[in-house]
Amino acid sequence: MEIGLCLPQLGGHVSRNGLRAFCERAEEVGYGGLWVQEHIFYPLNPVSGYSARPGLKVPDAYRSTLGALETLAAAAAWTSRPVIGTSILVAGLHRPVALAQQLSTIDVLSEGRLVAGFSVGWSDEEHQVMDVDPRTRGARCDELIDALLACWGPDPVQFGGRFFTIPESEIRPKPAQQPRPRLLSGMRSPAGLRRTAEKFDIWNPASGQLEQHLEMFAKLAEMRPADRKPLELYRRLFTTPPVEVANLRTRGVDELCEDVARSAEAGVDAVIIDTNFDPALDTPERWAEVPRTLAPLLEAAA
Repeated sequence: MEIGLCLPQLGGHVSRNGLRAFCERAEEVGYGGLWVQEHIFYPLNPVSGYSARPGLKVPDAYRSTLGALETLAAAAAWTSRPVIGTSILVAGLHRPVALAQQLSTIDVLSEGRLVAGFSVGWSDEEHQVMDVDPRTRGARCDELIDALLACWGPDPVQFGGRFFTIPESEIRPKPAQQPRPRLLSGMRSPAGLRRTAEKFDIWNPASGQLEQHLEMFAKLAEMRPADRKPLELYRRLFTTPPVEVANLRTRGVDELCEDVARSAEAGVDAVIIDTNFDPALDTPERWAEVPRTLAPLLEAAA
């Protein structure tokens, strides 16, 4: 089972040298993936609660967030082996032609290591500053994926839909991976699970216990079209959670090792470890030590 790390992006404590050292040490230690997340600003008077929980304050770590694709491009340049992926991009913040070019460029420059992950997001304010009605985010995500796949397909490309229109065009570069990079979903709503089963290759829930994930994953398998390859399951675990709710709580390396080992035994394909909300990681030097600190997780996965 593969162990991946979320790249340091949040909190304003990351420098070029800190990020580069994190990437290089992660590859040296043997992690299988490096992952980014996406938020674009911190509204001071939000209407939408954090993670679609009404009234829940958005964590302070989000007051500064390095750009997702820019951070991923740097990781691609500074490494040669780990998968590099988005977990996740907010679909409503993107348009297909520009995004196809950005993701294809990263896939080409990383020599085919990209996984493209999407979800519908929870912030009304982020959608509104991009001139997107947040009530359309599910349907818009469906169409974004369809249009993105069209852009990555054979030229000439032409697409017409409710949200996006692409005139007959040549859209290049194409991804290094053919026919396309794998698509990852972070969605959990009934509509999001349907979307995941129909359009995606990987399911990556951000919270919940292993048993919950396995139960839902079995239902996704039943929903999966017969002509599609089986979905992969990637779990996300936090050293320090963004909020102390439900099943999210701070856990040490030993406890994380136990969860990783159980995940491996259960057939989980990968675990992604997110340390972005740990308040102790407040300097580039401390961030650079994270891959070595979490190295016991690699043995647990084996």
